[in-house]
Amino acid sequence: MCGYLGIDVGSVSTNIVLLDEDERVCDSLYIRTQGQPINAVQKGLEYIRERIPEGMKIEGVGTTGSGRHLAGIIVGADSVKNEITSHAIAASSLVPGVQTVLEIGGQDSKIIILRNGVVADFAMNTVCAAGTGSFLDQQAARLNIPIEEFGDIALKAGNPVRIAGRCSVFAESDMIHKQQMGHNLPDILAGLCDALVRNYLNNVGKGKEILEPVIFQGGVAANIGIKQAFEKALGVEVIIPEHYDVMGAVGAAILARDAVRKTGTTSFRGFEVAEEMFEAASFECKDCPNLCEVIEIRDRKNILARWNDKCGKWSNAIAEKKKIS
Repeated sequence: MCGYLGIDVGSVSTNIVLLDEDERVCDSLYIRTQGQPINAVQKGLEYIRERIPEGMKIEGVGTTGSGRHLAGIIVGADSVKNEITSHAIAASSLVPGVQTVLEIGGQDSKIIILRNGVVADFAMNTVCAAGTGSFLDQQAARLNIPIEEFGDIALKAGNPVRIAGRCSVFAESDMIHKQQMGHNLPDILAGLCDALVRNYLNNVGKGKEILEPVIFQGGVAANIGIKQAFEKALGVEVIIPEHYDVMGAVGAAILARDAVRKTGTTSFRGFEVAEEMFEAASFECKDCPNLCEVIEIRDRKNILARWNDKCGKWSNAIAEKKKIS
């Protein structure tokens, strides 16, 4: 039995999915990255190794997310793809015919427009915290409520208040003002959900043709209040897929399977990498005016890879050395 691993390394969470050859999710893991992507990947591999079905052999591994290059080097990835590609592939696989993907994570949000199974347009927001899960986390903590109960409380609102949602600082000030005016908690939380959705549609979704089926994925999809706010704003049903929180990893695993079918072999270094010592560092190349910040990763003995140099001087040198050896 063949298995494929998908690893999605983000700034907030690291997600790992184990997929069988029929694209069924056998197991999944959602953990906090906590600023240590290498450690998070290694912990995730240890977890999956202990739960892998008997007789299953890992035939491929793919990485995605902001830490995809780093994770790809550590595990020996067969496919290293961006988030747009991975989320689109997963959405098309789990919800055939999907035309719009709404994705909100901890630190960024994105919209993907698909037509006939192909990405026709997309947009990302990586700079504004007002439209992300981290802002909801902060507000839940400030209000002393578990983030898991946020959506359920918001659904009890009788008259949602209007919150200024274009900036996280103004939104928080507006929420405090509404509390001081005496509005109840459900109405304030529902207003915040509406504000986040309004901000998302006016920025990330601006100018996009949002057609059904519409699916909502990413960690924030767990918040039923945001789902309801999207449905109210769009006037359509919003579908939350079963594995909404690890869709990037699902897509990475599917892409790894496709890559291995073309090459006939995998570069996966095995679960033993969970015990290895890795160190990431960077230096500034002063050989030209670009002043690239070159990132490198080492194990105990060797420099495994370098990247982020525009001309390829450092990254290509490591790749050529590996070919010779």
